[in-house]
Amino acid sequence: MLNLLDFNGRVCIGVFAKTNEQITFVPQLLPYKTRRKIEKVLQTEIIPLSLGGSDLVGSLLAVNSNGVVVANISTDEEINLIKKTGLKVARLDDKFNAAGNNILCNDNGALVNPNLSLRSVNLIEKVLGVPVRQGILSNLTTVGTAAFATNKGAVCHPKTPPQEIKILSSLFRVKVSPATVNNGTPFVGAGLVGNSRGAIVGAETNGLELGRIEEALKYY
Repeated sequence: MLNLLDFNGRVCIGVFAKTNEQITFVPQLLPYKTRRKIEKVLQTEIIPLSLGGSDLVGSLLAVNSNGVVVANISTDEEINLIKKTGLKVARLDDKFNAAGNNILCNDNGALVNPNLSLRSVNLIEKVLGVPVRQGILSNLTTVGTAAFATNKGAVCHPKTPPQEIKILSSLFRVKVSPATVNNGTPFVGAGLVGNSRGAIVGAETNGLELGRIEEALKYY
């Protein structure tokens, strides 16, 4: 299932929310009606959250079914709230600490910013419980904005070279297809929030883009 949505008029919804198969983290001030729509599409529990007092939850958090990696600006109170879900949680204590922007993951693997330290890579591997590879996508080090993945499929920046797509497909164990969101925006990770059951997509995404996303993520 796909559903067009905006967060208080903002269509880059991947910047503000992240999900796995059971839980969706959303900004604390997101209207109840919007939360209910997300809950219906993704079929998950909704957890309102801030990180370091910021509502940019999607940019600052990476999650799969095993754990959560958060930016090091996150407070103990915020981390304790995440821990109540039963997931492992760790702060990314690195110069490139916006975890959602710098980590792309599903339940099979993770691609991360090549500038992250070896210590950070080892931490990510331990918390998310998957093999981790450092790399770029379409000359972008912020791989979490350049692509989006579930356990059934993935979409990536339309200028991603075939060799990078091949690497991503092998690591994530899914087919990877080029796509755009919000009427031509190539940063698909910033415009999508989803799991294997469905996704919410930025409200400006057109019909052709929705069709490509639906096919790539196998929502049929």
